[in-house]
Amino acid sequence: MTSREHIKKLIGGAPVDHCGFWLGKPRPETVGKINAILGTRSCEEIQQSIQDDIRWITPQYVASTYRHPKGKSMRPWKDANPYGLSGQGLLSAAEDVAALDAIDFPETRFLDFTECLQQLDALGDVYRLGGFWSPFFHDLCYLFGTEEMLVLMLTEPELVRAATERICAFYYEANELFFPAARGRVDALFIGNDFGTQNGLLISPAHFREFFLPWIAKFAAQAHRHGLRFALHCCGGITDIIDDLIAAGVDCLHPVQTRARQMEPENLASRFNGRITFMGGVDTQDLLPHGTPADVDREVRRLLDAFGTRYILGPSHEALLPDVSVENVLRMARHPRKNLEVKGS
Repeated sequence: MTSREHIKKLIGGAPVDHCGFWLGKPRPETVGKINAILGTRSCEEIQQSIQDDIRWITPQYVASTYRHPKGKSMRPWKDANPYGLSGQGLLSAAEDVAALDAIDFPETRFLDFTECLQQLDALGDVYRLGGFWSPFFHDLCYLFGTEEMLVLMLTEPELVRAATERICAFYYEANELFFPAARGRVDALFIGNDFGTQNGLLISPAHFREFFLPWIAKFAAQAHRHGLRFALHCCGGITDIIDDLIAAGVDCLHPVQTRARQMEPENLASRFNGRITFMGGVDTQDLLPHGTPADVDREVRRLLDAFGTRYILGPSHEALLPDVSVENVLRMARHPRKNLEVKGS
């Protein structure tokens, strides 16, 4: 069975004899460190070497996808306020829906998927995460400033709803163009919006359901209509909304930040196993940077014991930072099939 077939069966809930594995999308500096140990020359060669089952290629982050004739950005709000700081958003002083007219929202007529499709065509028989990343919650924080956006949810909810509609409508319509063009090349729509912190949700469950869950459900329905699975990246302690995500159609939840409140694998497994696939879980905050290989072995065994084979092992964040121990990363990677040699082990 190929990696692609295996992950399709796994996420679909069919019996499989081992879990999956995804390394994520490590930072370039991290890729360089791993290359130096393995003798590989690229992230793709690393992934092939460790038998990674999954690749993620989103047209949103392929530079040539958005071709505005005047060079305008797909996300001008992020260019202006890349950290979502208070007072620095393009609409930090916005008071009503009319303020949105000042923003050059992106248009789907300027999309070009040529390079993205070429990248997908170059992949082997691996499971493909794709579609527009659609980080609409973060876009709102860039647009208004995070503090301002959270206040506006209470004081000007119609403004937040209208801005969310403008941003999400673009991503939705962009997917409607992309999925037919990429037919047979993509297996799941993968989007990313972080609603959690280390200690729980950033916003109340009620506000999450009011403002943001409807669009998650729309993206899930869109993926399913195109014959795809739907995977959501959502960091932090989000147990209070996982039932909502399952009901909305989320098939796979990433990155399973197990050090966050109530996100212990045993708790997640007892409450949600069999209803959703978890992907990630191996701690990147302390374990992979500072733990020993034996620590990694113990934690991976704990994850596998909790989640079983309907689980995709991997780091608890896709963007592996260069502070991780390469030996620990490789130790993690050998567990799904237990047939990979790790230098120094």
